[in-house]
Amino acid sequence: MIYLDYAATTPMDEEAIDVFSQASRRFFGNASSLHDIGSESARLLDMSRRQLAEMLHMKKEGVIFTSGGSESNMLAIDTFIASKPAWQNHLIVSRTEHASIDNLICRFERSGYEVTYLRHGEDGRIDIEHLRGALSEKTCLVIVQHVNSEIGVIQPIEQISKIVREHQAFLHVDCVQSFAKLPLDEISGLCDGMSISSHKVYGPKGTGAVIFPAIHQLRAPIPNITHESGFRPGTVDVPSIASFVTAAKNSANISEKEHERISKLRKQLIQQLTERKMGFQIIGAKTEQLPHILALTFPGLQGQYVMLELNKKGFAVSTGSACQIGKQNPSKTMMAIGKSEEEAHQFIRLSFGKHTTADDIEKLADCLEGIASIR
Repeated sequence: MIYLDYAATTPMDEEAIDVFSQASRRFFGNASSLHDIGSESARLLDMSRRQLAEMLHMKKEGVIFTSGGSESNMLAIDTFIASKPAWQNHLIVSRTEHASIDNLICRFERSGYEVTYLRHGEDGRIDIEHLRGALSEKTCLVIVQHVNSEIGVIQPIEQISKIVREHQAFLHVDCVQSFAKLPLDEISGLCDGMSISSHKVYGPKGTGAVIFPAIHQLRAPIPNITHESGFRPGTVDVPSIASFVTAAKNSANISEKEHERISKLRKQLIQQLTERKMGFQIIGAKTEQLPHILALTFPGLQGQYVMLELNKKGFAVSTGSACQIGKQNPSKTMMAIGKSEEEAHQFIRLSFGKHTTADDIEKLADCLEGIASIR
């Protein structure tokens, strides 16, 4: 099976597997326990926290480990709302956010919060002027994804941050798709919260982190919690965290080379589909685009049909975010950028990673040509 769904999850890094195995045997103690076995786990946890913080050029105290990107998003939103007075009950959210954010924002909206959903251009980037006009003294929080998980467009976080800072609102950025692929140290000082996930960077599932650069200014949403600086309850999974940080460092160390290599693979596929005179459309931005994600539509073909046919031929691709699979609704991102419902149902997502080869791309182009020939 040729795996082309890295945006959904990644296979584990071999060194990360070894670290998890060794840490599970040696550092099994509860990091909060006061005996020596617990203290050993606490030291490994502290080292992991420090190493992750160094990757983002920030202090280790701002790193709160979680069960993954979804929990990181939800914990960040709850924290920011708890840290503002009740009268600041206005939230601004982009229309293409992950389901973990969407669902929580809907809950706040039902409880009386005012929510503004930002407009997007055809390339997926948010409407900056809409953001500027929507902000007010009542705005508590602005939420914008760094890299969209369906089409890979990169949002202008630096520009967004400058606008949000003028209104004293918090800015949370979902960095699950960009972490260890793009240099996040450039934006870590521009936002109040960042969410990252282990299994997107070849680490174990069930682990992630929320990053609070100015954590000392925040109030925990639930009082009297003893773990993770009082922000997250539950015994900390030290072996998974050590494995996560190992995988993240390995991914970050090769990110520049991988960015260049995967850009070439993306161009190779587009060129081969073009040379075969296949009718297709690329969804995304021309320049501000993560090459690891390629969103396509084939007019006249349902995305789900293309995905299933590719699966029969030995390719794993998707029709959007894994958290939306199983629902019959069209792609949320496609609808947000002005596509019709029919076009949204034609959407497929190819996402590349460190095991993707030029030979894989050649085989994929051949298969897509065969599938498209039925039109």
